[in-house]
Amino acid sequence: MKIIITEKAPKAIGPYSQGVLTGKTLYVSGQIPFDPKTMLLVSEDIKDQTKQCLENILAIVEEAGMKKENIVRCGVFMTNLQNFQAMNETYATFFGDHKPTRAAVEVKALPKNVQIEIDAIAVKE
Repeated sequence: MKIIITEKAPKAIGPYSQGVLTGKTLYVSGQIPFDPKTMLLVSEDIKDQTKQCLENILAIVEEAGMKKENIVRCGVFMTNLQNFQAMNETYATFFGDHKPTRAAVEVKALPKNVQIEIDAIAVKE
């Protein structure tokens, strides 16, 4: 098991790792829409928040020696599913033709009062 840490994604705000690589599988902890340089929320806009979560995930995936196409699953946690369409548009643009499996659920609250958190699993070929 190898712990994956990068300065290109926000530092963990609790007792967890940004990512853990075991064998060919990378487990990426839930990423919130914080700018890794400032550790502050990027925007109140759900599209901006979605994009930042995905960019944070990609930074961890790349640190593990993989690329976007290695992502096989994402979990999307939102505080308001009324924002699903806007999130989905941003998500679709980010992934393009690559379509990992996904679950999207509404939750009561998320850390630091953000609107969205996304986790991921990636697999090396």
